[in-house]
Amino acid sequence: MKFCAIICEYNPFHNGHRYLLEHAKKLSGCDGILCLMSAAFTQRGEAAVLPKFVRAEHAVLGGADCVLQLPAAFSVAPAEIFAQGAVSILKSIPAVTHLAFGSENADEKEIDKAAQILYDMHFDNAERTDKFDRALRKHFEGGESYKRSLAHAMEEMGAENTLITSPNGILAVEYARAIKKLGANIKILPVERVGAGYNDGKLKENFSSASAIRANLHGKAVESNVPEYVLQALENADLEGAAKRFDCLVRYSLSRADKSDMTRIFGCTEGLENKLKSDAGLTTEEIIASATSKRYTSSRIRRILTANMLGLYSDDVKRYIAEGTYIKPLAVRADRKDEIFAELAGSALPVIIKKMSLNAIAPPNRHSYDAQETAAEKCYKTDLLADYTRSLIHAEKPEYEYTVKLVQTV
Repeated sequence: MKFCAIICEYNPFHNGHRYLLEHAKKLSGCDGILCLMSAAFTQRGEAAVLPKFVRAEHAVLGGADCVLQLPAAFSVAPAEIFAQGAVSILKSIPAVTHLAFGSENADEKEIDKAAQILYDMHFDNAERTDKFDRALRKHFEGGESYKRSLAHAMEEMGAENTLITSPNGILAVEYARAIKKLGANIKILPVERVGAGYNDGKLKENFSSASAIRANLHGKAVESNVPEYVLQALENADLEGAAKRFDCLVRYSLSRADKSDMTRIFGCTEGLENKLKSDAGLTTEEIIASATSKRYTSSRIRRILTANMLGLYSDDVKRYIAEGTYIKPLAVRADRKDEIFAELAGSALPVIIKKMSLNAIAPPNRHSYDAQETAAEKCYKTDLLADYTRSLIHAEKPEYEYTVKLVQTV
């Protein structure tokens, strides 16, 4: 069996996602689609609108064969780490041969060229690395954001800078770079986006962005943009109440945070921890607005605040990538469960489908006085905390953690 993988959030699942699933299977020629989905929190640092098991079920109803959990340590991280963490999991599954993604630029050669430039900067050519670093530093010290500085530096090295400036573009390049860096035998498969752009806040007739759908959650126009089963699940979503509870948890966590720990968070540099701590008496949105600048995007600030709330630190996350984590299935097609689980069992990482599975990620000398947590065990604990925190934000009772939804698709 061969899988085409898709790294996703489905927050919520919509027509554009279904389009990608359909085209990924057709273009890849694979036997099935395997989704690796952010669970409780997304890369913007937001709590997902719907629970992970619900969103995973929606994905299977929409055309996926299997949905796995992307750990919070990777999902609430900059594009480079988001991609590396996801690819480190996909690499462990021999059946994964392709990685499909939506992109404003579906030119595989341009994406691969940009990825190779980034890869070379860090691993191959000292002279080119120095030239790239000088170009990056020049723009960054000029007050531009890291992403904009990166785009300009890439352009100076001969790459198409629009690949970096668009949200899906930078992820596309980082996926390709992560595949090169980790030595994964996975072929990239860019699929041109249809309808609204990633950050387009306006509802379209059929293909709106997830952000536009969240902003107009209970408007009638949403009906034409999501499948009926998603619409039903969204009916009781209380984003206003969730925002208030999120605000309380973020500010409480910020007021208690140690500045030295905050500097361990991806992107919390140049004394930014001092600025955030000094604004702890403001609302979350005021804190974000106060810290946002040409250099620091609002998404970066929100992600830092969420990482602080969940205790997600860069040194830990790098260890998870280096040492490995786990395979956590959330939903599978009921009629293909046996062959899918057989393929997942071939992974180099342990598969967690019941409580006893946790023995596979525990230290071999668990009962020894000085036994240390494995990377996988520590990562899993942060996932449990993220799930619990999201349930508090949305005032929901968490589903049983060792659920694997068997979804009837016919």
